[in-house]
Amino acid sequence: MAAETSFSSTEYITHHLTHETVGSGFWSFHIDTIFMSVLLGLVTIGLFYSAARKATSGVPGKWQAFVEMVVEFIDTTVKEVFHLDRSFLAPLALTIFVWVFLMNAMDLLPLDMPGKVAGAMGRHHWRAVPTADVNTTFAMSITVFVVVIAFAIKAKGVGGYLHELFTAPFGSNPLLWLPNFVLNVVELLAKPVSLAMRLFGNMYAGELVFMLIALLGTSFFTFTIGSTVGMVGQIAMGAAWAIFHILIITLQAFIFMVLTVVYSAMATEHH
Repeated sequence: MAAETSFSSTEYITHHLTHETVGSGFWSFHIDTIFMSVLLGLVTIGLFYSAARKATSGVPGKWQAFVEMVVEFIDTTVKEVFHLDRSFLAPLALTIFVWVFLMNAMDLLPLDMPGKVAGAMGRHHWRAVPTADVNTTFAMSITVFVVVIAFAIKAKGVGGYLHELFTAPFGSNPLLWLPNFVLNVVELLAKPVSLAMRLFGNMYAGELVFMLIALLGTSFFTFTIGSTVGMVGQIAMGAAWAIFHILIITLQAFIFMVLTVVYSAMATEHH
């Protein structure tokens, strides 16, 4: 959708990158992110509930066949990486993949539509892509971090896990305990940080590209070759980026899911 010409380019981008917030400072909450995350979480549950409720042992319908294909794909992926009991990890991986995919997919909505709808309800700002908010991606990655630690403790015990923190990878000599511990802590903390920043960076960049395409359609094209042709050019560029962005949306959801499984598998390995 074209950018609103009453805004300057800077104001337009700033407006679209501003969250609807309550509170201030550390205790400020992005209610658009929270609302969209919860809503899409409920949509995720609803989609799979509808498939499970209508499931049949006979010839499956199209929706059931699609859901079964996704479930089998995720389960096979987890099985290839994680060789212990996957009764918890496989459903978690499925939830992560579908939920993150739906949150990412909000980037495909017409750029100004969420703001228009929110404005009709008295909200001045509304960002519809939860994963373009670093708070969301860090919340998910910290949750994954807790799951990874839990798997490590379950596989090795509290004593075994603490022993490994101080003795791997350089050995159990007391002089090496501190270097081992520092290296392991850095490695542990790097996982959630990289997991969060990868997803956030890709979705934030994708959001910016859509904004730049909207601005290009209402500025450069309008003043050089006319508004009608400019609108067509903007739609063409936006459609091309949206088609490519579908790949990014899916890939980022898959990467987040796979890394969750890989980190969990690594945590259960003994050194």
